[in-house]
Amino acid sequence: MNEQPNFSNSKAFIFDVDGVLTDGLLYCLASGEQVRAFNIKDGYAIRHAIKKGYVVAIISGRKEEGVYKRLRSLDVEHIYLGVENKAQVFAAFLEEQNLLAEHIVYMGDDVPDLEVMQKCGIAACPADAVSDIKKVCHYVSEVPGGKGAVRDLIETVLKTHSNW
Repeated sequence: MNEQPNFSNSKAFIFDVDGVLTDGLLYCLASGEQVRAFNIKDGYAIRHAIKKGYVVAIISGRKEEGVYKRLRSLDVEHIYLGVENKAQVFAAFLEEQNLLAEHIVYMGDDVPDLEVMQKCGIAACPADAVSDIKKVCHYVSEVPGGKGAVRDLIETVLKTHSNW
């Protein structure tokens, strides 16, 4: 799917964390805490999208307090961490927000994201996503996860809506 997808129905973004908002690396400290690095440009884009009226949500299989605090600092209200069934959370989110699947741009990078990516309006991934994910994507960023792929996607969508 090489042509630019039609983002005209896009009203909300959903992102995975590891491999999308981060580069997928975990730094394990002696205390047992696992630390990740987030890209400041992704953070700016998330805040900007929220200010422009887009809904932003996070659905991640892992649950870490530091991740939650970072996302809240970006004004993200819909944060689902420690999720085992992303498709179930996706369906509940749609109902809660009165959105249709076609309104959602979802960015994931690995097999746990696949089911939701097959149901959303626009499936997107970072440049370094696994091949099974790239096959179902409407938009593959040229940027790797944790290095500005989220910024790239949000900026692309908002520019098509003249909201950037």
